[in-house]
Amino acid sequence: MPRNEQRPYKRDSRVPGARQLRRAMTDAERKLWWRLRELPVDHTHFRRQATIGPYFADFACHQCKLVVEIDGGQHNLSDGMAADVTRTTFLESRGYRVLRFWNNDVLQNIDGVMQRIFDALNSPISAAPPPLTPPRHAQARGGRGKQR
Repeated sequence: MPRNEQRPYKRDSRVPGARQLRRAMTDAERKLWWRLRELPVDHTHFRRQATIGPYFADFACHQCKLVVEIDGGQHNLSDGMAADVTRTTFLESRGYRVLRFWNNDVLQNIDGVMQRIFDALNSPISAAPPPLTPPRHAQARGGRGKQR
């Protein structure tokens, strides 16, 4: 089928936001990004500001199902902590492991941060990802899906 007869490409509306976040990286994010690119682990490819559901993960390796978040002081406030719990719960429900580091950990102890990431990449995932939630229409009928 010629290209112009295929379904039109639908652009992800989150892409401009992710690009803006990549351009406005913090010093800690920039430092970690340069080190992540040097990791000697096969099958790792980290993405910056990766979209996962409604969230932008600071760094994500989809192959290893690992998310690395770099947190500033706003994450220590009650609203920030509550948002982090919601975000982490969502990411874990999708099978991702989440590592969180403070900005000053990255800036002052990058070798320790990299060791924790390296260890996480080389350790087996402790549990299988949770099963997918049935679609809403299936849940409304007792979770059996479409009746035939």
